[in-house]
Amino acid sequence: MPEKQLQTESVPLKRTIGAFIFGLLQAFFRLIFRLIYGVKGERMPAITDPILLESATSLAKKIREQQLNSVQVLESFIRRVKEVNPLLNCVVDQRYDEALKEAAAADELIKSGQYTVDQLAEQKPFLGVPITTKDCIAVKGMLHTAGLWARRDVRSEKDAEAIALMRKAGAIPFALTNVSEVCMWWESNNTVHGRTRNAYDTNRIVGGSSGGEGCVQSAAGSAFGLGSDIGGSIRMPAFFNGIFGHKPSKLIVSNDGQFPTPFSDEQNAFLGLGPMSRFAEDLRPMLQIMAGDKAKLLRLSTPVALEKLKFFYQESDGGGKLVSAVDADLQQAMRRVVQHLSKKFGDAQVERLQLPQIRQSAAIWFANMRDDSGHGFDFQLGDLRYEINTYLELLKWFVGASKHTFIGLTTALMDSAQCQHGSPKYNHLVAKRDELRATLQQLLGDNGVLIYPTHPTVAPYHNEPIFRPINFSYTGIVNVLGFPATAVPLGLGSEGLPLGVQVIANFNEDRLCLAVAEELQSAFGGWKRPEVRL
Repeated sequence: MPEKQLQTESVPLKRTIGAFIFGLLQAFFRLIFRLIYGVKGERMPAITDPILLESATSLAKKIREQQLNSVQVLESFIRRVKEVNPLLNCVVDQRYDEALKEAAAADELIKSGQYTVDQLAEQKPFLGVPITTKDCIAVKGMLHTAGLWARRDVRSEKDAEAIALMRKAGAIPFALTNVSEVCMWWESNNTVHGRTRNAYDTNRIVGGSSGGEGCVQSAAGSAFGLGSDIGGSIRMPAFFNGIFGHKPSKLIVSNDGQFPTPFSDEQNAFLGLGPMSRFAEDLRPMLQIMAGDKAKLLRLSTPVALEKLKFFYQESDGGGKLVSAVDADLQQAMRRVVQHLSKKFGDAQVERLQLPQIRQSAAIWFANMRDDSGHGFDFQLGDLRYEINTYLELLKWFVGASKHTFIGLTTALMDSAQCQHGSPKYNHLVAKRDELRATLQQLLGDNGVLIYPTHPTVAPYHNEPIFRPINFSYTGIVNVLGFPATAVPLGLGSEGLPLGVQVIANFNEDRLCLAVAEELQSAFGGWKRPEVRL
C-alpha cells in the first residue's frame, strides 16, 4: 500500500507543545462533562414496526406495486415521531393532516390505473413516501425560522426548489426538523425550539445544522430527508447520527428557499442542499431529482467500476491548530475501510496521502467565507435586516435577557475577528485553497476518491463543542473546495456511538462517492438501530 507525501514540512516544537496542552484541556473538559451527564442517556423505544426498517426506495416500490399503501406508511412514521420526539426533540413542526390527505390521493392515483407501475417508477419514483427536512428549507405553510427568535412566527409561502422537485417526484413532506441558530453551529440548539438529543445517547449532540434531520432519521422517524451544508451541516449530523448524507458538487442543487441566503456567489457555491437517509441506495435517486436539469452533468445512471477506482485516504488533518486528535475508534474504523478496499480491489488501488495544506482547513474556510458585502454573522443574527449589537446581547445573555444562544453570539465575535475580504491574509488563504483544489483535482481525476474522517471525534456531550469549536474544519474544507462528499456510517464504537468516514470526489463525480458509500454499506452494515446498546 503506497504512501504519497506531496510536500514535506517539519513540525515546530511550539506546535507540538500547543497540541499537547490542547489535548490535556480536551481530556479535562471531557471528564467534567462525563461527571455532569453520566455514562449514558435514556434508552430509545424499540423499533417494532417493520415498515420503519425499509429504505425510501423500497417503500416507493412497494407502494406503487400496492404491497403497501401510502397512508399506512405515513401513519407508521407519524406514530414513530410521536413516540420518540418527547425524548429527542428533533421534530419542530408537522403537517400530519395535510400529508395524510396527500397520501390518500397517492393511493387513489395508483389504484386508478392511470399509470403503469413502470410509468410511476419513471415519472414519480417516490410516490407516497413521507419525507422530512430542516427548519431552514422552505416547505409551504410550515415554519421557516432557521432557529432565530426574530423569525419564530415566519411560515413559508412556497416550497424551496429542491422540495418542489421532491414533491413532483411523489414524496410527501410531513414534518420539519430542528437546526442550530441561523444554521451556523454544529449542535442543533436554539431559543425557538430548544435542544435536540442523540438517539444513541441522549446526553450527546446530534450535530448541526441539519441535526434534527439526522436525528429523526437515525431514530427511524422518517423515510428520508433533505439537509443543507456550508461547513459540514449535512455530513456532521449524518456522522453523529449514523446515517448517510451527501453534499453535492458545487452549484448542482438549487439553494432557492434556504434561509439564510448566501451573501455572495462564492458563498452560494459553498452551500449545498443534499439528500440524507439511513440507506445508501436512496441517495442516488434523490440527487437525480434534486439536481433538476443539472442532473445530466452528474451522469448518475452511468455504472461505476469500483475495481478501476483509485482509493486515496488521509487519516487526519495533520495537526490543525485547536483541532482535536482523531479518536482511536475512528482510526481503527479507517483502518478497517482501508483493509477492506485493499483486500477486495488490491493494494495498488489504495494509497495513503498526507496533504499538508489540510492542516490549515479552518483558516482557509474562515477566509473564503469572507465577501465584499460588508455583512457578517451578526447580520444573519439580525434576520438579514440589521446587525445586532453582539456585545450588548452577550451582556443580556448572562442575565437571561437575550433571545440568542451563547454560541451564536460567540460565533459572531469569532467571525468578526477573521481576516477581511481583500486583505493580504485573505488573498494568501484563498491562494492556499486554490492550490489544494488543484492538487486534489489532479490526483482524483475522473476515477479517484479521497476517504477522510468526517470529524475527529464521535458525538460530544451537549455544549462540549464550545471547547472544541474548530473541529468542523474536517468537513468545512470540502465546502470551500466545492467537491462532492458523502458521509458513510461504519457501525458503532466502544461508547456505542456511530463511527464513519466521508468519501470525497472531483467536481461532478458525485456518482463515485455514492458508489463507494454503497460498497461500504455492504461491507460494514450501514445504519445501526439506536435502541441496541453495546
